[in-house]
Amino acid sequence: MENYKKTKIVEKPCPLPFTDLPADIIEMKVKDGSKIRNLMGYAMSKMEQESVRQILFTGSGKAVSKTITCVEIMKRRLKELHQITKVLFRQIEEMWEPIVPEAGLDALTVKRNIPAICVLLSKDPLDPQEPGYQAPGSFDAFWTETLKAESQGQMKRKQGGGRGVGSTGKHPRSAGAAPGEP
Repeated sequence: MENYKKTKIVEKPCPLPFTDLPADIIEMKVKDGSKIRNLMGYAMSKMEQESVRQILFTGSGKAVSKTITCVEIMKRRLKELHQITKVLFRQIEEMWEPIVPEAGLDALTVKRNIPAICVLLSKDPLDPQEPGYQAPGSFDAFWTETLKAESQGQMKRKQGGGRGVGSTGKHPRSAGAAPGEP
């Protein structure tokens, strides 16, 4: 691709995977350069209002992990939030033109599928049969058990029985040898 330059990027519109959303729902479009502090400040101020019942977080490409981070912060601060997560792909088309038009190279169109995520958080109960549904607090039980199991495993490790160098280590000293002599 060293003989080409990218001239245009076209994002294909991707419909939201949720069909029955209210028209006035707050959609947080998380971008790669978005600051979590700014996103969370706005989202928290909106969700603390009694009239706002749902919020939608969307992100694609490098912003997927930042989107998940925002959702987890929101769930930790506002307990009792129901969640439905949908994973999908957004398609983009990149147009590439030859750097030297006289070289006989054709223009290229590259279609790429980029991973994306949409997470709906709701104060009101959602359909538990919907794929991707998480009930409020359902994930906390998993982490409580995981942390308990990890701490028990660390206690066993501290009791000894490891492979540290003891009196019969890799190079035990001879009884009568001086330091530095074999």
